[in-house]
Amino acid sequence: MPTVLRSDGLRVVIYANDHRPAHVHVVGADKEAAFELNCPEGPPKLRSSRGLRFREVKRIGEALTRALWDLCEEWRRLHGRY
Repeated sequence: MPTVLRSDGLRVVIYANDHRPAHVHVVGADKEAAFELNCPEGPPKLRSSRGLRFREVKRIGEALTRALWDLCEEWRRLHGRY
């Protein structure tokens, strides 16, 4: 599970054996979320969240939006298509 981004002490990962659609998992101590990337245009959309406050989810979404092109390319490298 390669870490593809770090944001506010959380790791953003893409699992090598994961399913479509393109998405990332955000993990931290007692916190997690999943965002669909909506590649290649975006914007990322929250799919699930546990233990994160609204402000944290918003900041993570903004960080994912800024890194969207790189995240989509990493998904494509690992999985072939979105």
